[in-house]
Amino acid sequence: MPVSYKKLWKLMIDKNINKTELTHLAGITTNAMAKLGKNEDVKVNVLEKLCTTLDCTLDDIVEFVPASERGPEKE
Repeated sequence: MPVSYKKLWKLMIDKNINKTELTHLAGITTNAMAKLGKNEDVKVNVLEKLCTTLDCTLDDIVEFVPASERGPEKE
């Protein structure tokens, strides 16, 4: 099921932190941050590092997008 990280970007704005800072503070790779920016799947340990760094839960940074909201499938 596809995911959306809109909640992560909103939280980062609220905490006044940019992608470069979060990448460094959380100890994640720039590739992982790029995947987040494209709403692609990342490893659970990346999400765990983000939650630890931002002092939040997984539900605060990611949401699953139901098929009815996605639009047509791309092949």
